[in-house]
Amino acid sequence: MERPRPLVIDPAGRDIHGEAARIRERGPVTPVELPDGVHAWAVSSPDLLKRLLTDPRVSKDPRRHWTQWINGEIAPEWPLFTWVAVQNMFTAYGGEHKRLRSLVSKAFTARRTAALRPRIEEIAATLLDRIEEAGRQGQVVDLREEFCYPLPIRVISELLGLPEEQGAELRAVVDGVFHTSATPEEVTHNYARFYAALGELVALKRRSPGDDLTSALIAARDDGDTRLSEQELLDTLVLMISAGHETTVNLMDNAIHLLLTHPDQLAHVRSGRVLWEDVVEEALRVEAPVAGLPLRYAVEDLKMSEFGGPEGVVIGKGEAILAAYAAAGRHPGKYGEDADRFDVTRIDKEHLSFGHGVHFCLGAPLGRLEAHIALRALFDCFPGLRLAVSNDELEPVDSFISNGHRSLPVRLA
Repeated sequence: MERPRPLVIDPAGRDIHGEAARIRERGPVTPVELPDGVHAWAVSSPDLLKRLLTDPRVSKDPRRHWTQWINGEIAPEWPLFTWVAVQNMFTAYGGEHKRLRSLVSKAFTARRTAALRPRIEEIAATLLDRIEEAGRQGQVVDLREEFCYPLPIRVISELLGLPEEQGAELRAVVDGVFHTSATPEEVTHNYARFYAALGELVALKRRSPGDDLTSALIAARDDGDTRLSEQELLDTLVLMISAGHETTVNLMDNAIHLLLTHPDQLAHVRSGRVLWEDVVEEALRVEAPVAGLPLRYAVEDLKMSEFGGPEGVVIGKGEAILAAYAAAGRHPGKYGEDADRFDVTRIDKEHLSFGHGVHFCLGAPLGRLEAHIALRALFDCFPGLRLAVSNDELEPVDSFISNGHRSLPVRLA
């Protein structure tokens, strides 16, 4: 079968769901063009995507399995360079992934996550007190900036033992990682800033270790345990800081926006007909916080018909795969003709927004817990909450990976 011309992905992510619909229209798996002409296969069928994400013939290690990387065709200036260049469990394959994941998984057990509830509730209450003060003065409040950002940042910062004074710098560089239309100069500058900040953190924790994940990772590196290299240490911190807040920021942002623009759905949860957990899962489905996740690679030629996909379509050995989560979350083949509709009473809210298989997001239970607590507290505190601008005035973040708003201005009553 002749390969169709690739669909060019908008690096700025100006129409996430329009683009997702175009991907789906081209079939369950279709060629796409990423920034700088890099080609990949976008998979939008939930069933096909789940099969690929659990197949050992699909890798996340570009050094071993991505032809363009191996041939030196991917430059450090590429906007997605950090996503594929890091050496941590996100880009590891097979035994290497198991080794690296085991070093972090102890920090995200169900018991440890549940124990964070009182602290998350305390942080949420403090933030809402500040927001209430601004509201009393008649100010418009940007909830993304004043609530959705600081809550998960504080939680992950405390888990990692990040000094408060480093918070602003690390937030800025994480934003840069998700900025997929950045210039080459911005990419290389952000990369250097990120590793400089992490170098400072590691140096501080080596001098003054604490009861935190960073100190534990350093101990695995420094105490004669050769399972973790210095680069793996730094890149694991990159992953924890980036994944530890950006997806939860978008989850909270999108859930708040969905409830404010669908008062009938908010009425369901306020009446007790559904739980806040239902709101979170439906928000994750209909507004995947990560619209498309780069990248995976075919270890050998993969005939899509073997995975229940279309006949004649083959992802060639060494080719890249983009998990199209935003497209999968609204797939009419799974969710029906109203798949685009936000419906907290929907029976089937299953989604892939936290991934699937061995690379399923370790922090998913924590992100869910933060969102449950934050949403309940926000809407209990401000029952008259409403958007301060029209819906079409809201702008998306500058990314085809990150799915959220640049700001979420509201009035408290």
